Amino acid sequence: MRIIGGTAAGKIIKVPKGQGVRPTQDRVREAIFNSLGASVAEAVMLELFGGSGALSFECLSRGAKSAQCIELSSKHARFIQQNLKLCNLRAGSFNVAVEDVFHAIPRLAKAGRKFDLIMADPPFGEKNVNTRSKSLSQKLLDDEHLPELLAEDGVFVLGHTHRDQLELTPAWKERKFMRHGDSCMRFLLRA
Repeated sequence: MRIIGGTAAGKIIKVPKGQGVRPTQDRVREAIFNSLGASVAEAVMLELFGGSGALSFECLSRGAKSAQCIELSSKHARFIQQNLKLCNLRAGSFNVAVEDVFHAIPRLAKAGRKFDLIMADPPFGEKNVNTRSKSLSQKLLDDEHLPELLAEDGVFVLGHTHRDQLELTPAWKERKFMRHGDSCMRFLLRA
């Protein structure tokens, strides 16, 4: 896996082995960042379900002011720290917290944190025809504290599989929807 754009473009990052990590594909990341354009520069960014840290590193490579990455696995967090060094990015602008995303969100909200860009591409959920999704992506949409973390004009980019039909809650409005193969990305704003 490689960084697509910015100062670290072309740098190869390591991905932990096993089914616990499903990195956002290069072509999907390229489409996401083409859509976000210059809004990434100087952004304060939050990545949920960090995995390899690729989304954080793409942001920092493209001029984001800072990136906060949340990852539950300490093993994966070690890979993320190694990847930061491989990308030769500013260490002071990046932090990885080993924590459950759904504990981190209310903690960050209580601390009054605000992010210009929140990105999450969690492990894919199951197919859910005629039933409400129980996926991590749906759980993020349902989280009452997540909208509090997004700056007034910020964007929440959420990934999910096409077979996982999500239900937008009243807290969110969709700005854009993209599909690449089985990967879907939703660009959401606070309602």
